Amino acid sequence: MAPPEVNPAKTVPSKLVLEHVSKWFQTSSLNVHALDDVTLHIAEGEFVCLVGPSGCGKSTLLNIIAGLERPDRGLVQADGKTIVGPGPRRLMMFQEAALFPWLTVLGNVLFGLKLNTGLSAAERREKAEYFLELVGLKKFMHSNVHELSGGMKQRVALARALAPTPTVLLMDEPFGALDALTREQLYGDIQRIWSQHRKTIVFVTHNVREAVCLGDRVILFSPNPGRIREEFAIPLPRPRDINSVDLARYSTEITRVLKGYVQAEVAG
Repeated sequence: MAPPEVNPAKTVPSKLVLEHVSKWFQTSSLNVHALDDVTLHIAEGEFVCLVGPSGCGKSTLLNIIAGLERPDRGLVQADGKTIVGPGPRRLMMFQEAALFPWLTVLGNVLFGLKLNTGLSAAERREKAEYFLELVGLKKFMHSNVHELSGGMKQRVALARALAPTPTVLLMDEPFGALDALTREQLYGDIQRIWSQHRKTIVFVTHNVREAVCLGDRVILFSPNPGRIREEFAIPLPRPRDINSVDLARYSTEITRVLKGYVQAEVAG
């Protein structure tokens, strides 16, 4: 099998456009250059994974796309419009499920629909139940959050993020705190849901194999400051098995390239 290739230019219109994005953070003692001249175009319905070591600006870039941070330089657009703040069409999912402990599973998903004033109470409930069924938790909808395992909590968080029907889902290491078996189950879930709904997903991870399992493209970042170094297209058929030999070959090659950049950074 040939090694991963740089993704060719797409003919599909871009859902997200980032052009020459740079970001600095001022601390008490120094000015941190978090992102440097990042350019990235993401197509409608594409699943893109951002990979790199800690401190390479992946989460900062996700926050900029979400509208939670403003770039100091560069252009950031969604559907051809400049992103100036958070919007209901771009929702985030974090490593911590951040559920409301005083609400039931159903109540947590319904909470995500409160801003959708165009739906009646019955329609909101129907929609919440649909997405709970999609993540395999409908029979637990009246359960309290503290009764759930870590994987079940992340499924609730996923249902809550999907229920308002965002066009872009931003995922910041959502499976990082889970055990290997639970992560493997969720890899299957997210691939199935993405195949059915074709949301545009930007997924941050430091796990190369996870990125290859999920992404259409893997974007490689290096730190100090965060820069895009290479892009790899992943043409493997779906659903993908995290333990497959072909997937391991791709992840081994990408890991080798990533280590080269990290070692060069340390040596420099």
